[in-house]
Amino acid sequence: MILVTGGAGFIGANFVLDWLASEGTPVVNLDRLTYAGNLENLAAAAKDARHIFVKGDIGDRALVGKLLREHQPRAVVHFAAESHVDRSIHGPAEFVQTNVVGTFNLLEEARDYWSGLREPERGRFRFLHVSTDEVYGSLGAGDPAFTESTPYAPNSPYAASKAAADHLARACHHTYGLPVVTTNCSNNYGPYQFPEKLIPLVIVNALEGKSLPVYGDGGNVRDWLYVGDHCAAVRRVLQKGRPGEAYNIGGNAEKTNLDVVNAICAILEELRPSSLIPHPSSLITFVPDRPGHDRRYAMDTRKIEAELGWKPREKFESGLRRTVEWYLAHLDWVGGVTSGAYRDWLDLNYGQRGRA
Repeated sequence: MILVTGGAGFIGANFVLDWLASEGTPVVNLDRLTYAGNLENLAAAAKDARHIFVKGDIGDRALVGKLLREHQPRAVVHFAAESHVDRSIHGPAEFVQTNVVGTFNLLEEARDYWSGLREPERGRFRFLHVSTDEVYGSLGAGDPAFTESTPYAPNSPYAASKAAADHLARACHHTYGLPVVTTNCSNNYGPYQFPEKLIPLVIVNALEGKSLPVYGDGGNVRDWLYVGDHCAAVRRVLQKGRPGEAYNIGGNAEKTNLDVVNAICAILEELRPSSLIPHPSSLITFVPDRPGHDRRYAMDTRKIEAELGWKPREKFESGLRRTVEWYLAHLDWVGGVTSGAYRDWLDLNYGQRGRA
């Protein structure tokens, strides 16, 4: 039994489904079901007795403590987070509450539970804290990739809240001995990603003939990681990662935002040709950059490769095609999540920017 937080979101849901398929042991899934949390992401596990879903907040210590005592998990895998930089710019308080205060409360309950365990369960327990490359700040074009010893330099409210959570998790290990392992991953993409993030946003907008907003000059660089590879890495870290350590997880696929958008357009032009919009790339619209936009992220993954034997399997080109094909095959899912609130968000974030 493991306890997963945020397991109805994009990465969390993929992880839960992957876990049930590959490990086969039960999962208690705690999720508050905010805008990005969706039980439809877990439809494949709806009738699986090994999947126990609980609607609730990681900040609710009474609930978390009850779940830990009742189910006696051997690990906590902590995905739950507010995770969109643009949303953190518009409303940072929610990010502090969930990512900092929520993580602190979760750590405290996990520490209380762990301290009451007897050996060998106590020695086997793990708290796996899932974080992001954004805590490291921004790289120049010729800078070496982030390593696990790169100093933290968060530049957005989101990144700062995750950095604070990372520090709390580290401190909980070094002060109290809680066996915490941290992972810092690069930009994920794949099935079930809420369509405010770049790749699903471009897919959905292109299918509807709407503009494809690209910040600034489109030259911001990200390292893209297929979500299935991320799930495999988290499982490997949970199995073999050393308490107190951090592991960078990346896809070894640095791309500019403009390159990503053009690649999506090319796939859509092939798979879903349209007489009304024969060339989706004609919909690209450059909009004013967001405040404090980091220029480049890149991950050095040599540590996890050498120590744990993990490498990404999916190439960016094949992973992107699989992702586009998934969205084309699940337009009903897209319709279900692109509600009025989603439209209001797009208007707030992009509608007021106009053209660059």
